[in-house]
Amino acid sequence: MEEAIKNFASQFAYEPKIENTNTFKPATKFIVIGMGGSHLAADLLKVWDPSLDLIVHQGYGLPTLPKDVLKDRLVILSSYSGNTEEVISAFEEADAKNLPRAIVSIGGELLELAQKHNLPYIQMPDTGIQPRSALGFNLIALLELMDQGRAIEEARKLSSILKPLEFEIGGRELAARLKNFVPVIYSSLQNLPIVYNWKIKFNETGKIPAFYNVFSELNHNEMTGFDAKGATEKLAKNFYFLLLEDENDTPKIKKRMQTLAKLYRDRDLKIEFIKIADNNNVFYKIFSSLILADWAAYHIAKSYGVEPEQVPMVEEFKKLIS
Repeated sequence: MEEAIKNFASQFAYEPKIENTNTFKPATKFIVIGMGGSHLAADLLKVWDPSLDLIVHQGYGLPTLPKDVLKDRLVILSSYSGNTEEVISAFEEADAKNLPRAIVSIGGELLELAQKHNLPYIQMPDTGIQPRSALGFNLIALLELMDQGRAIEEARKLSSILKPLEFEIGGRELAARLKNFVPVIYSSLQNLPIVYNWKIKFNETGKIPAFYNVFSELNHNEMTGFDAKGATEKLAKNFYFLLLEDENDTPKIKKRMQTLAKLYRDRDLKIEFIKIADNNNVFYKIFSSLILADWAAYHIAKSYGVEPEQVPMVEEFKKLIS
């Protein structure tokens, strides 16, 4: 896991190749089907360009949409292993409806289906890392299928400007502060994909519970759960709140963050702000934050004496439902 974090930036030098280009028709509207780590890159594309006409679906089959909406979209089936049953079920439904499809995977059944049906696909490198660690490969592959040349240019810069080791000390120190607490990570709605990635890194790498929410929705409900008094005070103090602070957040959101921080501190709750880099390269902004989360989660796992890379409970679950 440590090497995967250290070498992460090199993924942005990846040059994907679309196979079966004779059946590939460029599109401007997309549905990405993916589970777990295989939809995270698609989520992050909405931070890069909120206007991108992209629906991300996490579940069995296709999203429930009118036929005329479905037929105008390229369905991108993303499964790192190529064997994710939800994504394969979506492939089967898209096949039955004769929808345009493309596949992103390192192999498995999904790649075999692409080859059998002569569908366009990108086979990502199999470097032995976990899906959540392959965000760079997945992002570049998706951008290639979406014909987003300008975005690929911007993302490629990260292979030289993103320095994962520069974030390790900060991640280790954050992990030390989080020890024996449950992280709760908040951000603005525009940064929802970033804050969600923070949460899953603590879950999968750190092997600890972690939760997230966004402003301003949390001000209407969740925060009242931490109005710790009497019998609930001990319960509320098990949590440590991280507020992802973005210079591009609106003044109203910034005010809400500061006000919430005051209310939580008044109740003696642990809270701190973490700045998201203010950088002209949106991909640097995204992934510099996520590298910090990677290091924090990695060092949390080490501090608890657990293995950070593998996800044995996921594998156990798959066996039980197979």
